[in-house]
Amino acid sequence: MAEALRVGIAGLGTVGASVVRVLAEKADELTRQCGRSIAVTAVSARDRSRDRGISLDNVKWFEDPAALAKSADIDVFVELIGGEEGAARQSVRAALDAGRHVVTANKALLARHGLTLAEVAEKKGVLLNYEAAVAGGIPVIKTLREALAGNSVGRIFGILNGTCNYILTRMEAEGLSFDECLKDAQRLGYAEADPTFDIEGHDTAHKLAILTSIAFGCRISAGDIYMEGISNITQADIQAAGELGYRIKLLGVAQATETGIEQRVHPTMVPTASVIAQVHGVTNAVAIETDILGELLLSGPGAGGNATASAVIGDIADIAKSRPGFQHGPVFGWPAKELKPYRKARMRAHAGGYFIRLTVHDRIGVFAAIAKRMADSDISLESIVQHAGGKRSDDQKTVILVTHETTEAAVRRAVEGITRDGHLIDKPQVIRIERAG
Repeated sequence: MAEALRVGIAGLGTVGASVVRVLAEKADELTRQCGRSIAVTAVSARDRSRDRGISLDNVKWFEDPAALAKSADIDVFVELIGGEEGAARQSVRAALDAGRHVVTANKALLARHGLTLAEVAEKKGVLLNYEAAVAGGIPVIKTLREALAGNSVGRIFGILNGTCNYILTRMEAEGLSFDECLKDAQRLGYAEADPTFDIEGHDTAHKLAILTSIAFGCRISAGDIYMEGISNITQADIQAAGELGYRIKLLGVAQATETGIEQRVHPTMVPTASVIAQVHGVTNAVAIETDILGELLLSGPGAGGNATASAVIGDIADIAKSRPGFQHGPVFGWPAKELKPYRKARMRAHAGGYFIRLTVHDRIGVFAAIAKRMADSDISLESIVQHAGGKRSDDQKTVILVTHETTEAAVRRAVEGITRDGHLIDKPQVIRIERAG
């Protein structure tokens, strides 16, 4: 049997402690599966005295994660520190430069520096594995890089943030406000004290950028993603969506078009009968549309110690199964130097149309003025109705519009015109309606 694979772990929070615990509990099973044992030989964390409920006997402690990363005591460096700069970036780069394999759960680091790190890993002939960086325990990276060989991806979309999905699920099921659900998510540990990164779409955008690179063979371009969060979703939107036969989800969507690649993160109305509409709570789901296989949906736990640890351990096991001299596959499915520059798609008609909610003054001529603004922007309406929900006084009303296919620019132009006309009381709500399987 081959020598033990020596693992160094930087970051012993919930995920790091779970990795250490599971590697110890499943040691015999992993040895049989991998053909060699896996041993945690070194760790690094900020607080050495903290009780993490795991045994670190005979494990070397490093105060500096970068020193651990290039230590001769390890074969694999596992980065669970987090953040796109600082210790995380420095230690991952140090490990790759030293010829160590790297496993990371850090989507922010990959979204910002993934191309550079991939080039170093491929030059050094080592693995840079990151299954846990996207969708927690769902094996979407392995599926895209390996299982779908020969398939051309046309579109990839999904629920990539459990915090947002939990909030939207509770809002619909219990009639709670966004703020009430957010506070509960924070109490349960699903949301951070500062939840901005999650609820405004940044977390989903980082994950989508990574998936886009693998799916379409292009360089990561997180800065080119159109992004909206869920903080402005109200009960009026939830109720209107339900009455129209839709459910609101925060989706990340990447799609190949004739003019380039479209990347967007935003609240979306999906048909309640669609599979992705049935994904509730902190669960994640990723749909992949291909030319050979058709549509594949992967769903499962998107966060949490065990889910993320499972993905990290899977990456470590893949390294344990590899042998010296084996030619590793490229980090993003294509050699890093051959990834195409990202080409942003031109604005085009949105196939699913738009839901528009307007709170307006209740006076004669408002309906006609709204309809005229839509017509002036060449927007065809599927329906325009006065909605009872959300009405706060007798001198206002809520108008719900559902459009046929149109462009984002046309919708914004029409809404800006309605605003200038002086009809609006509150900020308008605009939500895309997405075709979903």
